[in-house]
Amino acid sequence: MNLNVTMVAQAVTFFVFIFFCAKFVWPPMVKAIEARQKQIADGLTAAEEGKKSLESASKQADAAIAQARGRATEIVAQAEKRVSQMIEEAKNAAKAEGDREKAAAKSEIEQEVSRAKETLRTQVATLAVAGAEKILKREVDAKAHADILSDVQKQL
Repeated sequence: MNLNVTMVAQAVTFFVFIFFCAKFVWPPMVKAIEARQKQIADGLTAAEEGKKSLESASKQADAAIAQARGRATEIVAQAEKRVSQMIEEAKNAAKAEGDREKAAAKSEIEQEVSRAKETLRTQVATLAVAGAEKILKREVDAKAHADILSDVQKQL
């Protein structure tokens, strides 16, 4: 065998192999590489969009939190105002109730004083009759002298 024939046969085989690879192997590999590159590019784009969306959502969440805090502060202020108002109403109601009780107590005291005066008048009239009896050394008839006794009671 000649060295030239072997080299030519190897060269022909090599060119057939290159043609076969270029025709049947290389195009699917290129398509797979391009598909993968497209998939990676789409993934990067989606990641960027996700990042922007996350930033936007974060800003919206911060705004919502700030709004909620403001609303909470407002609610607390209203609650404090209402508590103050309720306390003031309770104080006024307690004062009014105290005034009513004080007036009722005064009225009751006045009635007791009036009853006591009436009792004292009756007792003084009885004592006056008894004293007059002793002075006159005779019995004074309370029924017969009712007019005089009522005048004495009125004067006392």
